[in-house]
Amino acid sequence: MVTPAMVTESVIVSFDKLELDCGVTLSPVECAYETYGALNGARTNAILVVHAFSGDAHAAGEGGWWSNMIGPGKAFDTDRYFIICSNVIGGCRGSTGPGSINPENGSPWAMAFPPVTISDMVRLQKLLIEYLEIPRLLAVSGGSMGGMQALEWAVSYPDGVAAAIPIATTARHSAQQIAFNEVGRQAIMADPDWNGGDYYGGKPPARGLAVARMVGHITYMSDASMREKFGRRLRTPDQFEVESYLTYRGYKFVDRFDANSYIYITRAMDSFDLTQRGSLPSLFERARTRFLVISFTSDWLYPSYQSQEIVSALRSRNADVAYCNLEARYGHDSFLVEVDEQTEMVRGFLESTFRDLERHGRLARSA
Repeated sequence: MVTPAMVTESVIVSFDKLELDCGVTLSPVECAYETYGALNGARTNAILVVHAFSGDAHAAGEGGWWSNMIGPGKAFDTDRYFIICSNVIGGCRGSTGPGSINPENGSPWAMAFPPVTISDMVRLQKLLIEYLEIPRLLAVSGGSMGGMQALEWAVSYPDGVAAAIPIATTARHSAQQIAFNEVGRQAIMADPDWNGGDYYGGKPPARGLAVARMVGHITYMSDASMREKFGRRLRTPDQFEVESYLTYRGYKFVDRFDANSYIYITRAMDSFDLTQRGSLPSLFERARTRFLVISFTSDWLYPSYQSQEIVSALRSRNADVAYCNLEARYGHDSFLVEVDEQTEMVRGFLESTFRDLERHGRLARSA
């Protein structure tokens, strides 16, 4: 349950403009965010938690997507740290996206919304951090697409963040990861109710979006976890338990997510490739950031070798990096559900980082 002491703010802030990588300038642009805990007097205890593909700004408390990691005494301890989480650009949970109103014509943007990138998402977050008058973040952390954003912060704003915790992520999507996203997009666009994206005010492409989510959800689990959870048990004489579960998850997703946002955000993930700006080792030469990189043995969607590639590049430049490939049963979803070992690692890493920065005054001098 969210307590008043834990949640301090849940708002939407509007910025004059945001310049996107595609060359378009959005003006104005809105960013939805929530905060938990309290910012200390020196403004040195702020942590940005960045969400995965289908997440939003509501990270903690009842219904929060990472509520088992954020709160008093948890990995991201709200008794010690000021936690910030915002909805990404292109999203559908308060920040500007394809369902927002285009100020030029007063109608939803739909597929006229400009393409967005992971860099654009981080650029909006940077505006938010400046708005909150935080000179430097103690840490940026997230799993999956959130891990991509954490890496982007370290590369684009090396003096803006003291520590990065990318979890179950990659520096660029593989062909298989792109393929799964494309199947989801095609399912949406094949739904007759999609109407080229112009479905606002009418019937949304619920069937296509539900199928897209069903495909995605399969990739988030592992063979072991599905065998344990469902096996070959029947829900009815004509339906397996796993079929019923996927149908339920697919149509629950329709209630809270926008199909066009699905298309835009998955394309942003697929286009993310740090190596387009140079080799990974060269990109980390300017890093002023400590890293804790975490992967999971049963994650076949974002397999451990992708995290290990990041770690190898960091170590080749003598960066301060710790890495752990955690034994886990629940596949890619492990970063959301198997939190005991994660909690110990993250708690210790944050305590060490904060203690070191306070002792040496590096945080204040880099402001």
